[in-house]
Amino acid sequence: MRPLIPQLADQSETVLRLRAAGCVFAEDEARLLHEAAVGASELEELLARRIAGEPLEQILGWAGFGGLRILLEPGVFVPRARTEFLADRAAALLCPGDVAVDLCCGAGAIAAVLATRVPGLDLHAADVQTEAVRCARRNLAGHARVHSGDLYAALPAELAGSVRVLVANTPYVPTDAIAQLPPEARDHEPHLTLDGGPDGLDVQRRLAAGAARWLAPGGYLLVETSDEQGPTAARVFSEHGLVADVLSEDEVGATVVRGRLPC
Repeated sequence: MRPLIPQLADQSETVLRLRAAGCVFAEDEARLLHEAAVGASELEELLARRIAGEPLEQILGWAGFGGLRILLEPGVFVPRARTEFLADRAAALLCPGDVAVDLCCGAGAIAAVLATRVPGLDLHAADVQTEAVRCARRNLAGHARVHSGDLYAALPAELAGSVRVLVANTPYVPTDAIAQLPPEARDHEPHLTLDGGPDGLDVQRRLAAGAARWLAPGGYLLVETSDEQGPTAARVFSEHGLVADVLSEDEVGATVVRGRLPC
């Protein structure tokens, strides 16, 4: 059994220290750190890491996403709440038995939501980062096959022409904008998970260029992007034979570009 940590005074002090470090949700973070720590010395260690700017989710070893706990480790991209909109839109297009693919899967958060929402999928996920693949295999054990490699090169050849939904939360931060990101992203997440090239759309262009080979007739490619990038990304999709539209959710500031391969 875990030793009890005095809650009231300790949490109040923790909240003050987190606020001083600029943590907006200091009360929630203090509660989670206290729940995670075994004893005062571990609490101090976890708190010091957070004050130094390390993402809370990497410290805790998990992130909440779509009602699930997604296991993480240091150096792996932290799934954001706004990306739940992308997972929701992808899940709405699927039925049991469909082939679904989560590229640039990170820790496998989107694929985990798809597996939960639509049981019986032929589900695949892939990422180029070794640490991310390791996390995804833990999160998706028994639900999906997780492949290692760069975009479509990671996928088994037999999937070509059979994918109903291909979803990807690609890097889409313009290279010059990375320096303006919060320190917890800029300093603690690999730049390859953030850097989308000069206009942020380099990886999405590669995805759109290869989509027709992998999608089934009537299949969909969905990506997250910014509100400003949405029209350009949709035009890129159209240039590669996809019927594209832009979806948005203002409450969480999410934008998704959806492209359908004509039948």
